[in-house]
Amino acid sequence: MAGGWSRDGAVNDQIEASIAEELERMKARRTPVGESLSHCADCGEPIPEARRKALPGVKLCIDCASERQSQTARRGGINRRGSKDSQLK
Repeated sequence: MAGGWSRDGAVNDQIEASIAEELERMKARRTPVGESLSHCADCGEPIPEARRKALPGVKLCIDCASERQSQTARRGGINRRGSKDSQLK
């Protein structure tokens, strides 16, 4: 389907490019940098050797890492109540 002055498939190309960029950004953010610590940076508990080998550059033990992930997951998404689209329904 052509849309105005854009060529066929331009919208799909833009969506795919946006998804690819977001995936790259997420991969870069998730990758720890530097040398793994032997003890957790938060609680000081020893980090198991297997975890240090599996995740080079790891700084947190499993418990502290899962606690941080649950805290970031609690943040809300987009507030759509004030958007024009939600008011039209």
